[in-house]
Amino acid sequence: MSREEKRNEMGNSSDGRKVCPVCMHYCALLEGQYGRCRARKNENGKIISVNYGKVTSAMLDPIEKKPLARFYPGSKILSVGSFGCNLFCPFCQNHEISMAGQTEIGWQDVTPAQLARLASGYQNAGNIGVAFTYNEPLVGYEFVRDTACLVKQNGMKTVVVTNGSVELEILEEILPYIDAVNIDLKGFTEDYYRKLGGNLNTVKAFIERAAKDCHVELTTLIVPGENDSKEEMEQEAAWIASLSPEIPLHVSRFFPRYQMTDRKATEVRQVYRMKQIAEKYLKYVYTGNC
Repeated sequence: MSREEKRNEMGNSSDGRKVCPVCMHYCALLEGQYGRCRARKNENGKIISVNYGKVTSAMLDPIEKKPLARFYPGSKILSVGSFGCNLFCPFCQNHEISMAGQTEIGWQDVTPAQLARLASGYQNAGNIGVAFTYNEPLVGYEFVRDTACLVKQNGMKTVVVTNGSVELEILEEILPYIDAVNIDLKGFTEDYYRKLGGNLNTVKAFIERAAKDCHVELTTLIVPGENDSKEEMEQEAAWIASLSPEIPLHVSRFFPRYQMTDRKATEVRQVYRMKQIAEKYLKYVYTGNC
């Protein structure tokens, strides 16, 4: 059964379920029920974004922390987060907000216009725009889209830091207003993505489409015993290079976090080994957390 057929079948449920079309989970929700991401809900027979305008975190960050190494280096960007995520990474460093719902975390209502004005107000401090980050911003893509449109009108930039685990229809909604994305490419096997509640092919399709119309950089967190083989990095880097050898890749060091405290941090030398492998295919490879 195709994805479209699956969506249609669930959408015609006799018990009133509505299918959320945002990501590969296609949550079929009863009235009042929340999706797996905790950020979307069936309300009055419609799937809505529960976290629209609900900001849990805001910080003026160096652009390099997104991480973006080749997009306005040396600048700063107003970074904002909400709550919710459609993956379940046991090492998540922002689990307090990504794994929370609206009743489990503090937040402040902010309109797109207010956020766009706030970003403009920080221009004298080196701010170039707004970055949607910290949780998974695209489970609430409507707020990203609406804000990015206003940010663009103000002559500023919008960045999205995402796991790339949403359908291409959602990406098309935001692409006209987005200037750069950093996509977490968690690994390069379906087995690993299943452990995290995701789907590798969804992310690959997202990366391929985004790279055609905006600046793309990728990040892979090297987790010991999970995605740290030479063969996997060879396959990943070769695939990225097939899109463009100029797509930057950030190879990042794992530290024990959240539900994954059963292993040590990745050895620094292993991170650099992964970097050397990737450099056989890619022009720009960076290390992180080393």
